[in-house]
Amino acid sequence: MKKVYYLKTCSTCIRILKELNLPSDYILQDIKTEAITVKQLEEMKALAGSYEALFSKRSKLYKEMDLKNQKLEERDYKHYILEHYTFLSRPVIIVDDQIFIGNSKNTVEAVKNVLKN
Repeated sequence: MKKVYYLKTCSTCIRILKELNLPSDYILQDIKTEAITVKQLEEMKALAGSYEALFSKRSKLYKEMDLKNQKLEERDYKHYILEHYTFLSRPVIIVDDQIFIGNSKNTVEAVKNVLKN
């Protein structure tokens, strides 16, 4: 599978997509207009190892809901990601059986290295 979960309205996601210049066989899913399904999230979790790895603690809602002061478990992370798209750390890039989560320089470089091969 070659897929990117991103936000069309996120300037960081757009910048990363331009920088990567992905081949045309990649499927781009704007998670605001096309919600993540349970099956998709479970596929991401299988590659990432946990729902927490996919969860954005930088989300505005995370702060507003005071989630940092709560003891969250895997089912909670799954619930919140499915409930509101902003809880997914973006972008999530899947290249076959590898997953790259977030927008750090290291993550973007790792994707570039995989795309070269």
